[in-house]
Amino acid sequence: MRLFWTFFWTFLLVQMAAYVIGSMQGIGYDFATGAIVSVVVTVLIVLVAALIPDEPAGHHHH
Repeated sequence: MRLFWTFFWTFLLVQMAAYVIGSMQGIGYDFATGAIVSVVVTVLIVLVAALIPDEPAGHHHH
């Protein structure tokens, strides 16, 4: 379920960014490009999350 929500929010944010950046550059909005980029970004997010250790850092004594 976490993967679904990661993709859902990434998809929405990438589509919004594609629209805004395209508008600023005078390029037409392309849904397919935004969808492909959102899949790539979701895979990158999942890979980075898997590589980051999930254990707490060691305690520092002063």
